[in-house]
Amino acid sequence: MTEHDGGPGREGAPSQTLSRALTLLETVVEAPEPPTIADLADGLGVHRSVAYRVLRTFEAHGLLRRDGLGRVHAAPGLAVLARRVEQDLRAAAMPHLTAVSTDLGMTAFLVVWDGAHCLTLATAEPPSGNLVTQRPGTRHPLGVGAPGMAIAVALPGQEWVRLHGDAPPERPELEDVRERGWAVSTDEVITGVSSVAVPLQAPGQLPAALAVVYATRPEDPARLGDRLEQAARAVAAEFGAA
Repeated sequence: MTEHDGGPGREGAPSQTLSRALTLLETVVEAPEPPTIADLADGLGVHRSVAYRVLRTFEAHGLLRRDGLGRVHAAPGLAVLARRVEQDLRAAAMPHLTAVSTDLGMTAFLVVWDGAHCLTLATAEPPSGNLVTQRPGTRHPLGVGAPGMAIAVALPGQEWVRLHGDAPPERPELEDVRERGWAVSTDEVITGVSSVAVPLQAPGQLPAALAVVYATRPEDPARLGDRLEQAARAVAAEFGAA
């Protein structure tokens, strides 16, 4: 029995090798600039030869690639794997995200619950306006920022405990979100950036939220929240919600 198997009597322990590989993959996808093998090895705390073997495996499967300078990029194979992830929810939301983005002149996006985090699944950018980019695949903690608070409200506490194993995040603002139907945040995830989000509860789908993000300036969050609520109701209706 090797360390990669978790050792005797640890059948429920995660695979160290798989965890290391997935961490490398996540690092590449989330890095602001394409990393080198040395960067990846340092981030994982392993020798470069170990990072290289993991990278070569992902290259062989078309999930990562290296450019002429040795920097590592996400490869087209990742898009193939991801195309089925919450496909119905993403397809239903996109027309409404596009309409919201055009109406408000802001980036609109769909966020879904992802364990202790929320994950941006789809984004629509306006043809012009106060543009702040929100990349698909962006992840931040549940309960943080407007989208994180909106999803925390959409996820029943008992369901959070069943799926995650501990109590859901709590903050005083969550009660306000439940009462008025939308969340607002400024400087919580990115300094100088504000966001407004509403819960999206579609039958048979993951707890989610629709949100807009914009460079902080005077805005009426209730106006933005109302527009997002219209879109959320329209998306949920496509899944049979009353």
